[in-house]
Amino acid sequence: PVFVIDGDGDPEPIESMPGIARLTIPLLVEECRQLLALGIPAVALFPKLDDGLKTDDGREALNPGTLVLRAIRALKAAVPEIAVITDLALDPYTVHGHDGLFDARVGDLINDATVEILAEMAVLAAEAGADFVAPSDMMDGRVGAIRVALDDNGFEQTSIMAYSAKFASAFYG
Repeated sequence: PVFVIDGDGDPEPIESMPGIARLTIPLLVEECRQLLALGIPAVALFPKLDDGLKTDDGREALNPGTLVLRAIRALKAAVPEIAVITDLALDPYTVHGHDGLFDARVGDLINDATVEILAEMAVLAAEAGADFVAPSDMMDGRVGAIRVALDDNGFEQTSIMAYSAKFASAFYG
């Protein structure tokens, strides 16, 4: 996993993961060049947005210029050989931190509307150059909806990776 932040400053250490830091896009590109040289063929991107971009509905997730999409484009331009996996969930984009749209009145996630957003996020990620999209939200029906959206938009070769595969891999080990 690689963690990306906006700006052009120094890495931002992640206290809960000693030795790991959030990287700006230029630092991310350099890190991925080094990772590829070491034989690491893929990275999974996780953005940390400024709090000012977070909303109840996570609308920043559908911004074509959002951080993770800019990071994908930069990586594919500079290090096209590295496979890019992007997480699909709304938690980085919402003020409440849930993986989907949340109805506070009933205290529950809104499944179908969230699935629509996830499918749109997948298409945007594929357009930016992502090789894999990895939904981590656990919404019902998301994988089928994402596959249809990708296929309908000409991204039949963009793979969907189960979050369980990421969790069981060395990405989190």
